[in-house]
Amino acid sequence: MSKYAIVTIGIAACLFGGCTGTLIKEGAGAVMGAKGSVTPLAPVQSAPPARTLGPYQRFELGTFTDDMAGLVPPALFEDLPGEFLKALAKKKIRNAATGRTLLIRGKVLHYEDSSTVGKAVGPVEFVVAQVEFVDKGTGQVLGRANCVGLTTARVNIGVGKKAEGLGKAIANWIDQRYPEDLRIQD
Repeated sequence: MSKYAIVTIGIAACLFGGCTGTLIKEGAGAVMGAKGSVTPLAPVQSAPPARTLGPYQRFELGTFTDDMAGLVPPALFEDLPGEFLKALAKKKIRNAATGRTLLIRGKVLHYEDSSTVGKAVGPVEFVVAQVEFVDKGTGQVLGRANCVGLTTARVNIGVGKKAEGLGKAIANWIDQRYPEDLRIQD
């Protein structure tokens, strides 16, 4: 290979390497969507989580409030129920119209769009909610968790995508505690 070909390849790699990485990241973001993570604060029990949600046939998203003095866009609260149901369905967890109900309620502790963080570190948006999982019949709180909806790709920016991530995080908490044998079978 000639000296000029090697130099040309090196220059091209330097110039377009970042673009390629961004392209891959954006492509993956478009396919995967927003991310959802969950950190349990008060577990259902102190031992490693057993599949304790077997008795529940219905998962109802209750009220979520804005704990940021009105800074959370109302669209987040409008989009969250649908995104939660989609995430639950992807986990193959039944959600019957009737039956013993797990009520999910919470408050948004922090909401960040890319206008602030994005200028410094890239297109990062997130929402953090403290969520309670409550037996609707008894009022007993079964668990608490911080749930985070996160987007890191330009194709995933927006309120709806943060709602998608938050819905995934809530569904993840349920998924970790729902028996495999009760899931929808293909």
